[in-house]
Amino acid sequence: MSKKYPEMLITDFQGRKRKFGGRVNFCPNSEKYREFSVKLARKLAERYKDYENIIAWHISNEYANYCYCDNCENKFKEWVKNRYKTIESVNKAWNMNFWGHTLYSFDEIVAPSDLSEMWNGYDKQCTTFQGMAIDYNRFMSDSILGCYLGEYDVLKEVTPYIKITTNLMATYKPLDYFKWAKYMDIVSWDNYPGLNTAVSDTAFRHALMRGVKNGDPFMLIEQTPSQQNWQAHNSVKRPGVMRLHSYQAMAHGADTVMFFQMRQSIGACEKYHAAVISHAGHENTRIFKECADLGEELTKLGDTILDSRFKSKVAIVFDWDNWWAVEFSSGPSVDLRYVEQVEKYYKAFHNLNVSVDIVEPNGDFSDYSVVIAPVLYMLKKGVSENIKNFVRNGGTFLTTYFSGYVDESDLVQVGGYPTELRDMLGLWIEEIDALTPDMKNTI
Repeated sequence: MSKKYPEMLITDFQGRKRKFGGRVNFCPNSEKYREFSVKLARKLAERYKDYENIIAWHISNEYANYCYCDNCENKFKEWVKNRYKTIESVNKAWNMNFWGHTLYSFDEIVAPSDLSEMWNGYDKQCTTFQGMAIDYNRFMSDSILGCYLGEYDVLKEVTPYIKITTNLMATYKPLDYFKWAKYMDIVSWDNYPGLNTAVSDTAFRHALMRGVKNGDPFMLIEQTPSQQNWQAHNSVKRPGVMRLHSYQAMAHGADTVMFFQMRQSIGACEKYHAAVISHAGHENTRIFKECADLGEELTKLGDTILDSRFKSKVAIVFDWDNWWAVEFSSGPSVDLRYVEQVEKYYKAFHNLNVSVDIVEPNGDFSDYSVVIAPVLYMLKKGVSENIKNFVRNGGTFLTTYFSGYVDESDLVQVGGYPTELRDMLGLWIEEIDALTPDMKNTI
């Protein structure tokens, strides 16, 4: 494909055209890629449509392909025009009069990359114009989703009775999984905690994967029976840990426990990634026996908990747009990491054995007693009213510093922070301080 259609290869963030190699190496807006991926999906569906033992189609693998080629830039211009209609609206949303960047036509829009509006701050990637960069992330997430939907639609046409999924990666920053989950019959994801990963952090990711599909059970489609190959320190899972990880997934909503991989590779970068059948090539290994024992236990458990749901009374708000906005900003602190703040609050409830759901800012809060929104920096349209309605109906709402600052274009709403939440919270915040790691303060 890349030899015959070199235009389908990705141009990276630095503006370099990729050569053949690696994986997920296709431009998401390549017409040739979309044409042939759909043709291939159709041929597979037509060939196997009468097989009775197929329970799901799994499309692609770990989508992760942002691109900055000329074709993507042109498609971005179209996307922006459809979103904002006029160039005046674009200039206003992106605040382009700053530094004299006013746009006079849609043709002047560039893809924000290392060659244009993006720059590396102190240990994080920042941007001159947050509105533009956030929109490019939205555009890329939508573009990659379009590749998935091309195959999804043809599979549904040929085999409407077979469920469809693609494997997500929990807190994967480039893709807005709340949008993706709307087009997945069942959510599936890959769980690869390290030896020192906090149990609560893994639990949070399970809850997020349950949350993107409004609490539906999900598939644990990938976990390693033992060690990984790509982490800094690829530790062996101690005896019994794989079983614990599997039951933790089920306790948080998994109907399926699967492994990557079945047989261990003898070469290339995954040759030391564990498998059900290791390099020993037989069943007389600890890993194989643990997998077999788990299978026997799940057989005894049967289908008693399949499709089960649990009504939590606590919800934590999570939002990809907000995540992008917080970390694209220059300031207030390089140490401010959105996911870390969400994890901190999730851990507090996890340690008390309190079940927590993960919800969108504009999600339905009516079933919850408590809703927490850590670092809700961006207030998209309707979010503040959604929160206020929840409180009016007796709910308890908790938020943190650096909340209620900007709209969905990352434009600060004047009048004092936390803008639309000031009246409800009874606060006016005049300043926000950033302490260096060796400083402390108390209240």
